[in-house]
Amino acid sequence: MITFNQMALRLVVAILLGALVGIEREIAGREAGLKTGLTVAAGSAMFAIVGLQLPYIVALSQSGLPEIIARNSGFLAVIANIVVGVGFLGAGVIIKTDKHIHGLTTAAGIWVTAAIGVLVGIGLIEFAAFAAATVTLLFYLIRKSNIEPKIRPLEPEEV
Repeated sequence: MITFNQMALRLVVAILLGALVGIEREIAGREAGLKTGLTVAAGSAMFAIVGLQLPYIVALSQSGLPEIIARNSGFLAVIANIVVGVGFLGAGVIIKTDKHIHGLTTAAGIWVTAAIGVLVGIGLIEFAAFAAATVTLLFYLIRKSNIEPKIRPLEPEEV
């Protein structure tokens, strides 16, 4: 069981790491920026902490805890459903027109930010910090280097 102080620290770290990714997206002028990044990471961390705490909450006694953990992995479903739920959130920023798809990278960024929040929530803070820094750096470098391919839309006579 983790203490309140550990939970609070994990929440603050998740907010900071989500904000890091979100600030880069904000600077890039994307739909999902600072507020989205920090809230997605914070929410994911909170749900991950809830998932970790559930066996301790439902166990009637300390002696019943091993049986609850062994017989019921439902508490892990909380973490697994973050992936699905955030996927729906990300889908909301994807816009498809006849010639282009917009927001796909933004949606992926939201999804990655949720993963960072889960990592913090389960206590893998070092890896979460590394992941957040790496993703943010990659977003920045790719945006600045302009190495993303620019695909010219087809003209009607070319189709």
